[in-house]
Amino acid sequence: MSHFDTFVVVDWSGGNDTGPTPRKDAIWAGVSRGGISDPPVYLRNRSEAEAWIAALIEAELAQDRRLFIGFDFPFAYPSGFAEALTGSDDPFALWEWFEARVVDAPDRNNRFDLVAEINLGLGDGSGPFWANGLPNRDIAGLPRTKAGYANPFPDKRAAEQRAKGSFTCWQMAGAGAVGSQVVMGLPVLSRLRARFADHVAVWPFEKPDAQVVFAEIWPSLTVGPAPDNMIKDAWQVQELARQLAAVTAADLAQMLDGEAAEEGWIFGLGFEHLLKAPPPLRNDCFALPPGVHWTPVDEALAQLRARLHPVTPVEDVPLAATLGRIAAADVLARRANPPLPNTAVDGYGFAGGREAGAHAMPLAEGRAAAGDAPGALAEGQAMRVLTGAALPEGVDTVVLQEDVTIDGRTLRFNGPVKQGANTRKAGEDVTAGAVTLRAGRRITAADIALLAATGTASVSTHRPLRVGVLSTGDEIVEAGRTAADGQIFDANRPMLLGLVSQFGHQGVDLGHVGDDRAALRRRLDETQGRVDAILTSGGASAGDEDHVSALLSEAGALDLWRIAVKPGRPLALGMWQGAPVFGLPGNPVAAMVCTLIFARPALARLAGQDWPEPQGFDVPADFSKRKKPGRREYLRARMHDGRVQVFASEGSGRISGLAWAEGLVELPDAAADIQPGDLVRYIPYGSFGIT
Repeated sequence: MSHFDTFVVVDWSGGNDTGPTPRKDAIWAGVSRGGISDPPVYLRNRSEAEAWIAALIEAELAQDRRLFIGFDFPFAYPSGFAEALTGSDDPFALWEWFEARVVDAPDRNNRFDLVAEINLGLGDGSGPFWANGLPNRDIAGLPRTKAGYANPFPDKRAAEQRAKGSFTCWQMAGAGAVGSQVVMGLPVLSRLRARFADHVAVWPFEKPDAQVVFAEIWPSLTVGPAPDNMIKDAWQVQELARQLAAVTAADLAQMLDGEAAEEGWIFGLGFEHLLKAPPPLRNDCFALPPGVHWTPVDEALAQLRARLHPVTPVEDVPLAATLGRIAAADVLARRANPPLPNTAVDGYGFAGGREAGAHAMPLAEGRAAAGDAPGALAEGQAMRVLTGAALPEGVDTVVLQEDVTIDGRTLRFNGPVKQGANTRKAGEDVTAGAVTLRAGRRITAADIALLAATGTASVSTHRPLRVGVLSTGDEIVEAGRTAADGQIFDANRPMLLGLVSQFGHQGVDLGHVGDDRAALRRRLDETQGRVDAILTSGGASAGDEDHVSALLSEAGALDLWRIAVKPGRPLALGMWQGAPVFGLPGNPVAAMVCTLIFARPALARLAGQDWPEPQGFDVPADFSKRKKPGRREYLRARMHDGRVQVFASEGSGRISGLAWAEGLVELPDAAADIQPGDLVRYIPYGSFGIT
């Protein structure tokens, strides 16, 4: 069994709790399921990480999915250590030995004291472990440096000797320390293995034919540098999970083949070329089941949604530069909003409510204004407070200044006044640690306001998707140039570049190529590294001059989706050197409709955004239309006096109808006989993110 449905990569930590805000030197997890990669998961301590992993395993087992989990620390020590410590060379005996002795809490653990005891038990305390990471306490048996260090065992395992740049498991603190990860990680693995004993196999010590396989990994083996401003650990788990998911079942079987060894092994070591090679998407991601001829619109959209995943790298961006970016991870409020109880009005504050009738209170000196540090108010007194001011201690109620009179140093007003009146509670808008932005959301100006108010300075976002736009065909001429008889001006490329920009992506003009297959191949080859996805118009069917579909077919990466939609023709979907290609019809009306209905949500998914569903509205028709069953139809439309009108002609060559329209009327797949006044679904252009 070498097929896995889900791949998880866990970057471990031997340190203490790192707090609610995602940071480096913490525990991170990357998940790729069914070819779709999730944003990295931040886990602040080992207790939270163990619970998260256990819940994940339970969920995958419940869904009958096969799961591969890689942990980035050694599963065993160099030869001889396990037997010296436990009396057996069985690596699991060593796991259980550590599980029985490691004391671990989010804010403290006994790892340094435990390895000091091992040093003293195996010798005079000069090894094999070294580097005491506690700055204020010396530990007998654990040297701070390698001065006088003596190790009775090999310094590195065979795997580390082969994996250049890897670190020894004996170092417990300092740069490159792996020792703490091993000591604090093996007890977790031991508990998880026991908890799911009937379902877990540990590679390479056990045959990897269980539903869940644990393996030791080292992300630096194949993962390159992180994008600018992205946390390295978060990038590595995300990218390695993607790499593992892209390896074929046959290659995985080869990588998993091997005999058990006391020292264990790093998964992928010796097979780096298999992990580095795959493109962002598999070439079969657009393949339809055999026998499918006409695909309903909803089914086509569901297929795209299930098969596509984000392909853009992730980077941290200053808050002021995030407008229009897509969040790559949930953002948590660093501070509550409002951070302290405050007054909602200008007035006078005091403690407690007041019953009906006249009231008089002595007025204290001073006042509280917005920005002032909260002071204190003596019992029974009132204080002048201004809108937004933090409530002084002893103030929980405010009466409006319009409702009071001041008589010397006496405040007078009439009740009743409810306790808490005209005040705001701390965190009544957002509490500290609450999610202020969800992964997959395109960031708006309102989002930026909320993020700023809760203390966020930067956001982990996807880099904008680069979408190449290419026109094909000898009949096409650039607007403004001389057109011969039989030629037409290129309306598609500028239209598609405009749509791509309004969708929030970065358009890349790939120009125009005539009906020359070799020239088209060269142009597509030139896009490598420049674009993440390609939109072409024309040449996407199956005729003699349909060179886009012919080239994709030669590359073994073409599927003509015969979608039951009007206007539109078969939609050519394929891959070119790792970039998905959407071959749109050459007719501008069909090209625009197919872009809005199919390419827009697909590009959004590739960019890291949640799948966008256009918002439609049921409105009365101002037209009549009889429709046959079998195809979804889209009519150019606009609203007038509360009813929706459609363009006078349904001809797909009438480009003027695109400019006349303000949206589309969507007619169902079934037959329909629409009369004026009947309700129809109208989707304004604004629902597609365009104007």
